[in-house]
Amino acid sequence: MNERNGFSVAGIPVIGLCVVLAGIGVALLFTADSGAPAGHVIGAVASMFIEAFMLKGFFQVAPNEGQVLQLFGKYAGTVRDAGLRWTNPFYTKQRLSLRVRNFESSKLKVNDSDGNPIEIAAVVVWQVVDTAEAVFCVDDYENYVHIQSESALRQMAQSYPYDSHDDSIPSLRSHGDVINTHLRDEIQTRLGKAGVQVVEARISHLAYAQEIAQAMLQRQQAGAIIAARTRIVEGAVSMVEMALDQLSKRGVVQLDEERKAAMVSNLLVVLCGERGTQPVVNTGTLYSG
Repeated sequence: MNERNGFSVAGIPVIGLCVVLAGIGVALLFTADSGAPAGHVIGAVASMFIEAFMLKGFFQVAPNEGQVLQLFGKYAGTVRDAGLRWTNPFYTKQRLSLRVRNFESSKLKVNDSDGNPIEIAAVVVWQVVDTAEAVFCVDDYENYVHIQSESALRQMAQSYPYDSHDDSIPSLRSHGDVINTHLRDEIQTRLGKAGVQVVEARISHLAYAQEIAQAMLQRQQAGAIIAARTRIVEGAVSMVEMALDQLSKRGVVQLDEERKAAMVSNLLVVLCGERGTQPVVNTGTLYSG
């Protein structure tokens, strides 16, 4: 079921018609009091009845709002034109907001792709785009949005690790744009049948579960140290290689394999050490005896 335009007309001209009918009814009543035929009385009553019936057809539509019309249980269309409107008095009307709304999910405890328990929550921004689907395809579309959003958040969190030291692997903590896009698409897939469009979805809370928070913090620190050391060693090896290559090309000094090994060892100590090294100046010859 998809939304379609419902029948309605501007309410101001219909108010004028109701005023005319009221005037006719009053005039017929005065003539009836003056001894006019009984038909005038019947006409006055009929005029008043028609006017009262027509008054039931008036309704107001606020900006960014829709009125869902039904005729004896059958969907008759939706009116989005703002202002005073008039429609078939037999129609029943249901007001539906089309404004952008948002909510924050509760904190969910789930396992990430590595099996670590984490706490996660999200803020979802959404709006109704199809009033017919929102009213007739789901029982309570607002409750449906909340439940399905949390379900999608849980599913998304299980697809990524909490943290990753490899930049090519998306993680919940470091790849915000990728994670938020995936979450929005996951929620939109579930809410499409409810006539709801997800404008934005973002992670609002992310942390390890309390029972493993301390242990995971230590693990995270150890992983960060290992990753940093790996980078340092890679850079140091490159610098040593460049130094030996430049010394050889420029002919500054000729080193045998043993001296090269000693120089490499000394350079790696200098480049990879956590503290500043104390240089030892050799005032003798390079080779002993």
